[in-house]
Amino acid sequence: MTDRKMLFIVSDATMVGYAAGVLGEAGLDIPIEHGLWSNGVAIVKKHLAHGLEVVVARAGTARVIREANFDLTVVELPITGFDIIQAVEKAKIYGNRIAVVAFQSMVLGIEYAAKILGVEIGFFYIENAEAIEQIVCQAFSRGYDVVVGGALAAQACRAHKLPHVFIESSRASILQAAFEGLRLARAIETEKYKRTLFGAVLDFAHDGIITIDTAGVITSINPAAAAITKWQNAAGKKIGALWPSLELEKVIATGKEQLNRLDRINEVQIHCNKVPIIVNNRPEGAIATFQDISQIQQLEARIRREIYAAGHVARFTFADIWGKSGAIRQAVNMAKDYARTGANILILGETGTGKEVFAQSIHNYSQRSHGPFVAVNCAALPAQILESELFGYVRGAFTGANREGKPGLFEVAHDGTLFLDEIAELDYANQGRLLRVLQEKVVTRLGSDRVLPVDVRIIAATNRDLNKAVGQRKFRDDLFYRLNVLRLQLPPLRERKADIPLYAKNFLEKYARTNGQALGFRPAALQMMVEHDWPGNVRQLQNTIERVAVVNKTRLVNEATLAQCLDTTDIGADCQATAPREIAAITAALAQAGGKPGKAASLLGINRSTLWRKMRRLGIHA
Repeated sequence: MTDRKMLFIVSDATMVGYAAGVLGEAGLDIPIEHGLWSNGVAIVKKHLAHGLEVVVARAGTARVIREANFDLTVVELPITGFDIIQAVEKAKIYGNRIAVVAFQSMVLGIEYAAKILGVEIGFFYIENAEAIEQIVCQAFSRGYDVVVGGALAAQACRAHKLPHVFIESSRASILQAAFEGLRLARAIETEKYKRTLFGAVLDFAHDGIITIDTAGVITSINPAAAAITKWQNAAGKKIGALWPSLELEKVIATGKEQLNRLDRINEVQIHCNKVPIIVNNRPEGAIATFQDISQIQQLEARIRREIYAAGHVARFTFADIWGKSGAIRQAVNMAKDYARTGANILILGETGTGKEVFAQSIHNYSQRSHGPFVAVNCAALPAQILESELFGYVRGAFTGANREGKPGLFEVAHDGTLFLDEIAELDYANQGRLLRVLQEKVVTRLGSDRVLPVDVRIIAATNRDLNKAVGQRKFRDDLFYRLNVLRLQLPPLRERKADIPLYAKNFLEKYARTNGQALGFRPAALQMMVEHDWPGNVRQLQNTIERVAVVNKTRLVNEATLAQCLDTTDIGADCQATAPREIAAITAALAQAGGKPGKAASLLGINRSTLWRKMRRLGIHA
């Protein structure tokens, strides 16, 4: 294995090859260089650029590298008892009086070897390289026969041609140092990972994080905390002086956590958790995590939008409202004015006049367009189910409830619009609950006592006379006044007859295109639609045109086809209003066909049996 984060520095040139062989046999590919003392510092500088983290060197070189204060770990290549015994055995050929010239850390325990080997040993410890020659000379002047030591001692002896023995590093000591260095390199890597991970957590956490030691001094503060507190260079300062109300020192004194506390810093209200840092069952500091409450509220709103409000989107805009008549343009302009405000809106209009289209358009034109648009038909659900849908419920609130509970539509519509269609059909009890939400701006789920703040604009719609319902005590007057802040009255189609041809042509083009056709209207058919009352308004007109696109057999839709479709859609008085026009159309077709029903049916675009049925119903004789 290759490990360029480690470096072996050997003090004797002859050891380079030997150490390489020892490490190679162990499967280790670690760079080895020859260096001594200050030369070792230069070697380290060269390797630092390549990610060097651990250096293995003999005592003197290791000492100098440490004193250079590099950001790395220095492992001292050990001298084992076996190394010392080998050196002393070699030195005995020169005499029994042996001077050991070395760093004290190199020769620990050598006195025991002296007793075993029967020699006299004198100790001359090195403190610095400059005094080495003087120490060597002093040893020989005192009658010692030979010097045993490291590379510096050997170098000084060679200079004066004096007998010496170099203490070599054995295979065992080289491998011991190598594996120790690798262990430390891995430990350093792990520690770096932890520091990087902790730093990333601190730097990118949305929470503000502050840690202190037992003296109350800030040891770390992350960017989020600095942004909330607006502190500069707070590390190293007393937390009590900067933020007395936090009382973080108390957590250290008591050893007990303090969770879900509210506090204030720089006019910012925060939600805070404080926990002691316990090491070996002793408090060694404390950590505080906190958030700006306004950010929590924004996050809550985003969660509601992205999770709860998924799919609750307004599709229509004011561009989807057709018509050039003064009545419809006035309604659109008024709706745009209402959209710019935040007040509740009550939309009044007959069935089919497009109340929800206006509600969606108002939402998309308002400042709440980024929020959800939630629609509910108050007449479509029983009172109890509607209550749970509007206000939500908690787990176990009632039999059959979702096991996890469910947010109500008020919660789902937070920061958006809630459209309550057919509001007049809301039962009296739910009217009271709705009123409380409008007044207090809070909602409580069924089965819960927790109050949830909601910011919702209400757009209500009805085709009934709410004033009359209030007088009959079927609708609460206080709720009516809450909803009736801004009133929008939508005109029925019969009051804007000039818009009928526009709707008819657009609808016909839409449905004909779906069927792969290109259709138009005869002028008489268009006039027939203009004269019709359309009690179902735009919705009835749309349904009629869809039916026309299906049954029509000619390129241009005639009066007979239109009369046939109106006959199947209209009831009551409307049928009576249509009958004279239908009689006239059939009579004209019979006259043109010379009284032949088959040819008349063809001219009308209907089959013969349908014509006979119409003639019997209308009392027409061929």
